Amino acid sequence: MAIESFNPYTGRIERRFRAFSWAQTERIVSQAHRAAAEWRTTSFAHRSQLMHRAATLLRERQDELARMMAIEMGKPIVDGRAEVLKCALTCDYYADHAEGFLADEEIKTEAQHSFISHEPIGIVLAVMPWNFPFWQVVRFAAPALMAGNVGLLKHASNVPQCALALEKIFHDAGFPPATFRTLLIGSELVTKLIEDDRVKAVTLTGSEPAGAQVAATAGREIKKTVLELGGSDAFIVLADADLEQAAKTAAQARMINSGQSCIAAKRFIVEKPILKEFISKMKTHLLAFRTGDPLDEATQYGPLARPDLADELTQQVEDSVKQGAKVELFGGQSKPGTALFRPTMLSNVKPGQRAYEEEFFGPVAIILEAKNANDAIRLANDSRFGLGASIWTENPKRGEELARRVEAGAVFVNSLVKSSPEMPFGGVKKSGYGRELSYLGIREFVNQKSIWVAKETKPEPKKKVE
Repeated sequence: MAIESFNPYTGRIERRFRAFSWAQTERIVSQAHRAAAEWRTTSFAHRSQLMHRAATLLRERQDELARMMAIEMGKPIVDGRAEVLKCALTCDYYADHAEGFLADEEIKTEAQHSFISHEPIGIVLAVMPWNFPFWQVVRFAAPALMAGNVGLLKHASNVPQCALALEKIFHDAGFPPATFRTLLIGSELVTKLIEDDRVKAVTLTGSEPAGAQVAATAGREIKKTVLELGGSDAFIVLADADLEQAAKTAAQARMINSGQSCIAAKRFIVEKPILKEFISKMKTHLLAFRTGDPLDEATQYGPLARPDLADELTQQVEDSVKQGAKVELFGGQSKPGTALFRPTMLSNVKPGQRAYEEEFFGPVAIILEAKNANDAIRLANDSRFGLGASIWTENPKRGEELARRVEAGAVFVNSLVKSSPEMPFGGVKKSGYGRELSYLGIREFVNQKSIWVAKETKPEPKKKVE
């Protein structure tokens, strides 16, 4: 099997790599297993020094890494730099905070001394997607390595150069080579890896079917998993919202990564009195986005990562229109088999339509009309997904109250949804389970061990015999 770097802007294959055989892969697993026994004994100070060095290397190499993303999956170079800098920030964050997050926790019991110890578990396998080739990996790798675990990365097959560049960064930072390895393998070897007793846990960011398959295999093997899957995030606009700001942010939130983000806003749920004005304003902002060569500094959105993804999105839009959806803005593909997909807006979206039921992984804005705030919450929750959501209102207190009623892993009031190292990230329902980032993320793959030391019992003194 060949693993290829395909440039979606030029349509050219940039590089081909021969996939690892199982024998090669198994050798790497053996090395990682041996490394895990030693790495877990290192100090937080030592790990922190290396992780800070990785952050420095990310900053130093931001231009070449951003260029690599532009070529391999079409990300505009400006966005690529921002992604790399966010990775550096996260490496520094865990370098600074891991020891505190994993410090022993004293528990008051009848024992003389009792506490929870957070201990590394060994090899963590990461199955990662192409849409944020560096960020998705670093948010697993930084906490895992700082916790004393080792990482094996099975990246998406269309971003092999990004995957190898990440491996090089950790190695150049001074991490022992076997503590972080990229596996250039096809998905057919993932099951064998999960079934290997030396692999202790799996984290996956990807599609529902991929998540279900990984979770099923890991379940049979009784192994911990964290899944971050699809999303169809609600962007709720109440009648009292700052409409101009909401519409401008709505366009930005839909166009994140050319619309290829799990937490890009996808369903725009708008109260009826402001619906027409909102559509008009959002359309204006969407039309202002500039496309072009991802290597051009002026480009704001590039092609989708592969032509087949654009073909599938076109089919979803066409089917939805046949089912009754109305086109408010027609962008899409210029012709089948091309990767560029221009912004599109659909209204009159109802249950039963693909636009209502499915995740649209590209720049298609789905507009839903809400009678009132309660109806908006109902529509937001009428989805099998529950990753993120945002609420727009002039009354932040009301926004906070409504946020508690939204079924999602994160709800932002008067802001687009984004991830940051300080806050936990993950979903509910079909969007997955478990959390990445924050102190919760680093505690997902540790053994939370209870240690109990009994009180000393002094023997009674012997009585003197008269």
